[in-house]
Amino acid sequence: MDLTVLAKALAIGIGSIGPALAIGKIGAKAMESIGRNPEAAGKILVPMLLAAAFAEAVAIYALVIAFSIK
Repeated sequence: MDLTVLAKALAIGIGSIGPALAIGKIGAKAMESIGRNPEAAGKILVPMLLAAAFAEAVAIYALVIAFSIK
């Protein structure tokens, strides 16, 4: 088995665990906040989406690294 395939799989696998947990926690806390104060849903939505986008960027960086391994 070629070790580069294993390296690519580990790079994207390990690199996507953190963002997946972060996005889950962001969504859970946002729903909890909206549940406690429904009037604040508009104020919570934009920062939640920005935080999710930043967390997703880390997974995209891991994907770029996985593709760059030769």
